[in-house]
Amino acid sequence: MTATRHLAAILAADVAGYSRLMGADEEGTLERLKALRHELFDPKIAEHRGRIVKTTGDGMLVEFASVVDAVRCAVAVQQTMPERNTGIGADSRIELRIGINLGDVIVEGDDLYGDGVNIAARIEALADAGGVFVSNTVHDQVRDRLPFVFEDLGEQQVKNIERPVRVYRVGPRPSRPPAGETPAVQLTAAPVLPLPDKPSIAVMPFANMSGDPEQEYFADGMVEEIITALSRIRWLFVIARNSTFTYKGQAIDVKQVGGELGVRYVLEGSVRKAGGRVRITAQLLDAATGAHLWADRFDGALDDVFDLQDKVATSVAGVIEPALQTAETARSADRPTNDLTAYDLYLRAYAMTLSSSALFPEALRLLEQAIERDPHYGPALARAALCCFRLVTDGRSDDPASDTRKGTDLARRALQVARDDPGALADAAAALAYFGEDIGAMMALVD
Repeated sequence: MTATRHLAAILAADVAGYSRLMGADEEGTLERLKALRHELFDPKIAEHRGRIVKTTGDGMLVEFASVVDAVRCAVAVQQTMPERNTGIGADSRIELRIGINLGDVIVEGDDLYGDGVNIAARIEALADAGGVFVSNTVHDQVRDRLPFVFEDLGEQQVKNIERPVRVYRVGPRPSRPPAGETPAVQLTAAPVLPLPDKPSIAVMPFANMSGDPEQEYFADGMVEEIITALSRIRWLFVIARNSTFTYKGQAIDVKQVGGELGVRYVLEGSVRKAGGRVRITAQLLDAATGAHLWADRFDGALDDVFDLQDKVATSVAGVIEPALQTAETARSADRPTNDLTAYDLYLRAYAMTLSSSALFPEALRLLEQAIERDPHYGPALARAALCCFRLVTDGRSDDPASDTRKGTDLARRALQVARDDPGALADAAAALAYFGEDIGAMMALVD
């Protein structure tokens, strides 16, 4: 069969939290997914002249000849979802993530291949629950043709795609009331998520006040560690770094962030690193009202940085729920390493792995230095294993067989010391899954 190429708008969609929904109610989730496709998705796709290319358990790939039709279809589906979830508990709601790309695709029979498809899938993976994310190629074609708001989320490095992709969040434009009238409700660029049962918090990217752009990795590392410390507090619901860092470099509207991420509290702050001293400033805000609940400044020597991070997490937890704070925050003091140099090497390498796949060899070198200083540093072991995995999959490895053996060994060592560290467990599991370990066991670790 001869393969052909053409330009197409590709829509990729899946269900946020699908594994959790299936674990809680497998039969009920499957029935509601079937109804959703039959009653909503299929009719909307047909209405906007789309073609379903393939479906997976919770996912769908759709081709459109018109990128305008693709975006209209996605927004129409997401606008209908809140009504379908009316009366359904927050833990049982089906919420979709949608990504759209416009690009060249390879056609073989009824199937599609190529970066045009891959980028759509990667953008969908970035999308939040209820969100529609599009690539810059989509944005450039439809921004003046559709009555929607396009929020620039900046360039994103996505898996197996060499160049970063600029991504936009799409939402309905706020309605304009007649003259003299004030609307009861203003639509925002993203749907408002329900608050979870637990106290919930989003830690926003901290500002780098060091006067040196190269210290950005250190400020981001502070946030990563504060998120990790807070996530060890069992009664607290903490938003993952991947979600909060989409706001990096933007002016933050606390109420909007609270609605888009579904949190009650927002933590903002800054980091200043100068010489051998560190200053962390932080303020906790009520996302519903924008009111300041707490603010403080933490100063110390560079070798006190772990203690400063714990003080921030402990203080925040104490403001949110004083009665539970004492017993639970003791968990956050269990650091993955006490070697400051190893920690700094890890932060530098971690920032590289989030920046570009071309930096993975240098990131691995730094991580190996960190591991040499602390052989039991779980996050460094796991991230080094992930680097080996990416070098092999991206075709950057000089010796794939050797890097496979090294990555497998690093990942297994990481699992031995990871305990309940979510980042280390996920990184090690991803590497081992690729290197041939039991995929079911690795999925369980990620879950």
